[in-house]
Amino acid sequence: MSHASYHAETLQVSDEVRAALAANQPLVALESALITHGLPYPQNLETSRELEAAVRDAAAIPATIALIAGRCVIGLSAAQCEALAKRDTPARKISVRDLPTAIAQQSNGGTTVAATMRLAHLAGLRIFATGGIGGVTRGAPFDISADLIELGRTPIAVVCAGAKSILDLPATLEVLETQGVPVIGYGTSELPAFFARSSGLPLAARMDSPAEIASAMQAADQLGLHQGMVIANPIPEDAALAGEAIEAHIAQALADAEAEGVRGAALTPAVLSRVAKLSAGESINANRALLLNNARLASAIAIELSKLDASATSS
Repeated sequence: MSHASYHAETLQVSDEVRAALAANQPLVALESALITHGLPYPQNLETSRELEAAVRDAAAIPATIALIAGRCVIGLSAAQCEALAKRDTPARKISVRDLPTAIAQQSNGGTTVAATMRLAHLAGLRIFATGGIGGVTRGAPFDISADLIELGRTPIAVVCAGAKSILDLPATLEVLETQGVPVIGYGTSELPAFFARSSGLPLAARMDSPAEIASAMQAADQLGLHQGMVIANPIPEDAALAGEAIEAHIAQALADAEAEGVRGAALTPAVLSRVAKLSAGESINANRALLLNNARLASAIAIELSKLDASATSS
């Protein structure tokens, strides 16, 4: 069954993205949960615009993904993005499990890593830039983000600054290994820790160029692998936060959330918001810097992947 035959009623692909897919131009998927739930207004709108501009400046095409009135939009317009950012109407935080109900109820929503992966893959995109993936919750090993499960079954490369540092990073790596998901350090042999450049956790693979990563993606395609791939890209040095200081803020934020009974899907945004206050806004600045860094790397990989595809087609 072709993509078009089973999602034409729910998947709305912008003209620009559709044309880019047809012409084998480099495309980078971007999520929208950071717009609806991750950052406050107006930083959310500014960051979204900066991310799309960074992709375009790198000679690739951005495709921000979200739900608008129950339609899965691949390539938000500027007006759609602004409406989500201003939160004029309620927007749900949409993971994969929420897609059927959100579509049926004609909801607006910001897509998480998992939902963005799934929708990007349905539309034919192969690389996605985000801030950090979800993982295993600290102190609750049964609480495993749907992001990790989706990485185990959807073949798309996710460029990120590792998993969010509020999580149990060793356990997160173990789940990814069980799911058969390659975690490739870009220019590093250790897992980045989101706000910090390293967690001290060794990785099985390191690659130092976008072309090498694109070759790994091509190899996965040729093998018919169904897993995704994590490209762990450390936050730029000048934006990184001191490990001990940010860890103290995270511990305090987690304790506050526990005292207030915050759990489930509400935990991560609540903790990140609290960390932003405790760090006097430094974590928001760091978050924006790593997002832009990831968008640029994803664009470079997408360009190399397009070259490989063109070469394979002509040979």
